[in-house]
Amino acid sequence: MQLTPHFTLAELTASARARAAGLDNTPPPELVPRLVRTAEMLERIRSTLGVPVIVTSGYRGRQLNQLVGGVTSSDHTQGHAADIIAPRYGTPYEIAKALAPLVSVLQIGQIILEGVKGKQWVHVSTRVPDKPANRVITITDKGEQLGIQVLP
Repeated sequence: MQLTPHFTLAELTASARARAAGLDNTPPPELVPRLVRTAEMLERIRSTLGVPVIVTSGYRGRQLNQLVGGVTSSDHTQGHAADIIAPRYGTPYEIAKALAPLVSVLQIGQIILEGVKGKQWVHVSTRVPDKPANRVITITDKGEQLGIQVLP
């Protein structure tokens, strides 16, 4: 199912971990409109960066979220979030630095530069966090910091 010109439902629900574990990662029908909003946000990000955006993790059912170690309140489980990279643009740090000043313009509710267990990606969500300061943060193995920080 094509959600937007460049993003499909299959792309936002694909998971090698779910397949390997025999989990069905199909979202309930009531979450599809949220996934459309997430895909629309990804379209705005793609247009801004001027290069394709690769979704490394989108919707995660509760079982998959638990399997990958996601927090129980993860926006991924509600269809609000995607983890992305855009190698043709640059590193996750460069992507996050470019997008952070544009969160309101691009209607990004939250952006997180994540550098955990030797991997790096950018988490984007349509949901605005309760604390405005948490709209732009960096998370590493050492914890959480406000703003986009250089990753170790």
